[in-house]
Amino acid sequence: MAALTAAVTAAFYFILSAFHTANIIPSTISVTTSFMAVYLTFRRSPYYALAYAANDLVLIVLWAMASVKDSSYISVLVCFAVFLVNDLYGFINWKRMAKIQARIT
Repeated sequence: MAALTAAVTAAFYFILSAFHTANIIPSTISVTTSFMAVYLTFRRSPYYALAYAANDLVLIVLWAMASVKDSSYISVLVCFAVFLVNDLYGFINWKRMAKIQARIT
């Protein structure tokens, strides 16, 4: 997974750079965390939620930077904050359900 994630990150850095993306480093990190989250979801790992939470943190930073320039972006910032709470709840609940299922079997 690490090699594939590194390759995707490197490729998207150059793609985002070609499009003159603002805040290139956090934007590239967002691609990395998104890729990791999708990979972990595909593998049915409960840690997918933590990867999505990491992506939410990156997006919160990006939208906070945008909100400083234009306050109309605050609603998007709040949206990603709610996504972060939801992803953390999902991880906690997944682990709780796994413990319950382990006791049943």
